[in-house]
Amino acid sequence: QVQLVESGGGLVQPGGSLRLSCAVSGSLFSVLNIYWHRQAPGKQRELVAVVTRSSIPNYADSVKGRFTISRDNSRNTAYLQMNSLKPEDTAIYYCQVKVLRRPGDLPNDYWGQGTQVTVSS
Repeated sequence: QVQLVESGGGLVQPGGSLRLSCAVSGSLFSVLNIYWHRQAPGKQRELVAVVTRSSIPNYADSVKGRFTISRDNSRNTAYLQMNSLKPEDTAIYYCQVKVLRRPGDLPNDYWGQGTQVTVSS
């Protein structure tokens, strides 16, 4: 089994910062791409950022210049540094990973339980 544990959410004032973490553990060979999604109340889930195994990032236009995705392959952990937060960033943030359980397998997707981020004064 593969487990994802997210942490770092909370309440922050507009303009503030938070750092989310996503730790991947369990029976696996390799963690491939890591994604951060978010879902605000009444809205569809939105892809926020993705980082490849070689640490190449991509971002949604709505967060470019404010959010930074990174990873530590030695710890199978990904991070989302969120700066200059706005009320519209309020959402549940989910981590998704593509994992190879064994060499030569097709990748499997796993999701975290989500962590709440609230931006409010």
